[in-house]
Amino acid sequence: MRLYRSLLLPYPAPPPPLYRAVATCPLTIIVFVSAEPETEILGGPELFINKGSTINLTCVVKHSPDPPPTMTWSHNSEEINFDSPRGGISLVTEKGPETSSRLLIQRASATDSGEYTCDPTGAAAATVRVHILNGEAAEGSFKFNREHPAAMHHGHAAASSRPGLLLCLALLWAR
Repeated sequence: MRLYRSLLLPYPAPPPPLYRAVATCPLTIIVFVSAEPETEILGGPELFINKGSTINLTCVVKHSPDPPPTMTWSHNSEEINFDSPRGGISLVTEKGPETSSRLLIQRASATDSGEYTCDPTGAAAATVRVHILNGEAAEGSFKFNREHPAAMHHGHAAASSRPGLLLCLALLWAR
């Protein structure tokens, strides 16, 4: 009977995010796996928001060696102007191993519908389509009312993680 043991460890030398997968059996195999920066807008790719509500878009950048120096937001391909006469637009950015940028737009109206893009320096951009509902059903989908509250965006979404995928890849490579 053979016993296999594998470990997925952060690689201690630069440049992170580099991981070292070690599989030990009769032989020891070391595989280096590099993770590219990943950008995601939570809750996407489409969000349905009630008119008058606050739009809360959270962009997360994972696996970046350093926090992105800037994260630019745009609406329908135009950079968002935080000093616009519309008002009620704010941005909160938290830098760290996972950098997040939260765009808040108060009093959502029909003109706020469209594509929102988060474009961090040094990582791929992510886009989400926002639909502002006026109490009616969205075309091509079920009715958005009290019977289907799960279809509405409430500002919470679980971030996906991929360490299990990296471990599986390392184990397959080690075979």
